[in-house]
Amino acid sequence: MNTSLVDPTLDTSTWVDLLRSRAIQQPEQKVFHFLGYEESQDSSMTYGELDRRARAIAAPLQALGVVGQRVMIMYPPGIDYITAFFGCLYAGATAVPTYPPRAKRNLSLHRLQHIIKDAQPVVGLTTPEILATLKNGAEAAPLVTQLHWLTSYAHTAGAEDFWQETHNESDTLAYLQYTSGSTGSPKGVMVTHGNLLHNAKLSREHFEFHPGTHMVSWVPPYHDLGLILDILQPIYTGFLVTFMSPFSFVQHPLRWLHVISDFKGTATCAPNFAYELCSNKVTDADLATLDLSSLEWAGNIAEPVRSTTIERFCKIFAPCGLRPEALYPAYGLAEATLFATGGMRAAQSIYLPIQKSALERQQVVPAAPECDDAYTLVGCGHVLGGQKVIVVDPKTCIELPPEQIGEIWIAGPSVTQGYWNKPEATAEVFDAHLANTGEGPFLRSGDLGFFKEEEIYVTGRRKDVIIVDGRNHYPQDIELTAGTSHPAIRPGLCVAFSVDIEDQEQLVVIAEIDQRYCPTGRSHASGTPLDPQAVIKAIRQSISEQHDVHAHQILLLKPEGIQKTSSGKVKRRTCRTDYLLGDLDAWAWGA
Repeated sequence: MNTSLVDPTLDTSTWVDLLRSRAIQQPEQKVFHFLGYEESQDSSMTYGELDRRARAIAAPLQALGVVGQRVMIMYPPGIDYITAFFGCLYAGATAVPTYPPRAKRNLSLHRLQHIIKDAQPVVGLTTPEILATLKNGAEAAPLVTQLHWLTSYAHTAGAEDFWQETHNESDTLAYLQYTSGSTGSPKGVMVTHGNLLHNAKLSREHFEFHPGTHMVSWVPPYHDLGLILDILQPIYTGFLVTFMSPFSFVQHPLRWLHVISDFKGTATCAPNFAYELCSNKVTDADLATLDLSSLEWAGNIAEPVRSTTIERFCKIFAPCGLRPEALYPAYGLAEATLFATGGMRAAQSIYLPIQKSALERQQVVPAAPECDDAYTLVGCGHVLGGQKVIVVDPKTCIELPPEQIGEIWIAGPSVTQGYWNKPEATAEVFDAHLANTGEGPFLRSGDLGFFKEEEIYVTGRRKDVIIVDGRNHYPQDIELTAGTSHPAIRPGLCVAFSVDIEDQEQLVVIAEIDQRYCPTGRSHASGTPLDPQAVIKAIRQSISEQHDVHAHQILLLKPEGIQKTSSGKVKRRTCRTDYLLGDLDAWAWGA
């Protein structure tokens, strides 16, 4: 480490200034290392090279008059994605990251059509191969082909010399993060340079990142977690990141851990399902070759954090040198840039056993861990510096005392500027004030939780809560039960929601069948026919036994039948809408 370097984060207001400073001080230092499917496809980049290629992309964009306009970027995960993103920032434009549409999948084209209509980008950046795919889908998304597309100029010799420095400020929009949640129409979260710099500072301080950190990741760069933690944070702190395609992770989840082992990674981060998936897929041969002793920080964020997942992951990989204190639950959302709360770096995860029956009544009542009614919550840390996080009664808009469940509200420099071109939604979500004091504005997260001894516990989504017979049920809990009730169900691909039937709220569950059992309906392992009604019966019985609630209807879908976000999470509300419209192609169902 060169201790004579001047920390460029001390006097900077934009990410262009920050990267330019890194490129001047550390031009030959490697910052990104991308692992391809084969070793010959690996690539890496230094600060100096990233700066040059970003200027080479920015120059032709500036010639098209993009300053202050939106530019869509669409690349597969890799070095080109990073250079395109910074090319937009260097050009003085607002980047609109999105992911390439999947072949023969109109759903992603429809989403892309909506984003183009909403963001109104003046130009798009992509590869020739992706552009050909887009043209083939023109009928499903005509706006896609009407947009002026450029393929990368980053390799054009001398193009960087035509770049002109722009006058960005801290409040200049850096990019629009289109939400990938369960809502049918994604909204563009307006993220400024200042939002990103503040959240990066919080992360560096509280997660104790330093120039010697070595991050390993597979999270997609068009997801806020992948973009902010795995691309921007390394530049902010000055450390190396080794990353791989999310498709490599999906095909071989254990490759993630093998990369950590092989490259002595010290930090990583992923949603809860990734840790669960690795625990399910690991073999004795894997355990014999893995060394996770270098791992100091393994963040768990972006979906509900489960105590069973953390405990199982730690137990299984303890022989590989994994330390329990490395697992780090945190809480955040795109509207707050990314992180809002987190724990102490060296502390083990905090568990809180409470009565499940009381939680369903929105009450926090302690329980003995061995009690049949016990439900263990995982603490997601305390409020990060410079922010304010409170729990509020969503009906009265009055702050609640500790150990009372309400909606989580957030204020501070990391809270973003609202939704692009959505003034009403922005006012509803970003302009909340306490009714009794007038304090505000706060961001209404839409998440439910409570504080206990300054630790925050997230209990679910306010709008996703299922209320049956006067009791609250959190869909992710029912989904977990359904997903483990029969081996034919694909892990993590169940959806639970409620519908109104004759003025009563009823539970509906959708489950996706594993490829091994479809479309023939016959198990490849045993050769015996799969009885769909047996699967439905298993789901219904498990839900009844563990949650004391009757499922009004259960539907089984073939593989790829459940819509998912770019990061692999189910689109719960989209599935509910499709169910109500009769648009689900069910393989089998039972009432």
